[in-house]
Amino acid sequence: MNPSTARRPVLPLLFLAGAVVFWGTSFVAMKTALDTFTPMTVIWLRMAIASLAFAPFWSRIPRPDYVRGDWKVLLLAALCIPCLYYLFEGFAVQYTTSSQAGVVSAVVPLLVAGGAWLFLHERLNWRGAVAIGISLAGVGVLSFGGSVQESASNPLLGNALELLAMIAAAGSMLAIKHLSTRYDPWLLTGLQAAVGTLFFAPMAFVSGPASWLSAPPIAWGCVAYLGIAVSLGAFGFYNSALELMPASRASLAINVIPAVALIAGWALRGESLSALQFAACVAIVGAVVFAESGPDPVPVEEPLG
Repeated sequence: MNPSTARRPVLPLLFLAGAVVFWGTSFVAMKTALDTFTPMTVIWLRMAIASLAFAPFWSRIPRPDYVRGDWKVLLLAALCIPCLYYLFEGFAVQYTTSSQAGVVSAVVPLLVAGGAWLFLHERLNWRGAVAIGISLAGVGVLSFGGSVQESASNPLLGNALELLAMIAAAGSMLAIKHLSTRYDPWLLTGLQAAVGTLFFAPMAFVSGPASWLSAPPIAWGCVAYLGIAVSLGAFGFYNSALELMPASRASLAINVIPAVALIAGWALRGESLSALQFAACVAIVGAVVFAESGPDPVPVEEPLG
């Protein structure tokens, strides 16, 4: 047996593991960065760093097969991600814990399935419909069951904003689905980073860039991690896995992100969940697994970081 062939099944799993770790820990990195910077500053720095890191590779990306009217779909995708998505999530993590925000992100595959059924007339099986209802109810319990603590000053507001961010993410995924056969995924990723750099620049500089010089190294480290490891690295790992395994199997890895977020929040920031919130987390993750384990898995075109 060829040694490279023997290793081949392991390689996509390693790619997925890397993507899940980056996405799952992005919430605690965001929360830590917000201890020093304003939400808009964190987002702009993240987008700017990602754009700078991506710039040397821009010329190597295949050019798109542009079709008349694509600009409308591109505009919708960019409006959802990075504009609305990061706008909502930037403030969401300020009001709720990183672990709760990570659990709310688990509803993305289900929102994509619901949106595809509503707007693209794709079939939504009964498992998906039930899972959407359970997961949204779980988000409600997670929000109302949260108590005010140092790391979550307003969990109801924070989790509601995170849910809006996930709706924006689902909207971007549905828009990108129309372009995926003619546009390289790395090109779309680079465009999102560039749009985010321009969109959030005015809000970031209004927040007072003079104070950035006094920011501790941990804050800058978290911002760099968000820009390079999460915005670029996680997408790269996930897209590499898609080349080696079916998309339906790769999307199952997204279900592990909430668990990573919960562990990271507990280990790195000392965050905690009430018994009711823990039950809500189990319900949300269980609903996603229930939908994904059916004969027609919920499709996920592109995950978030």
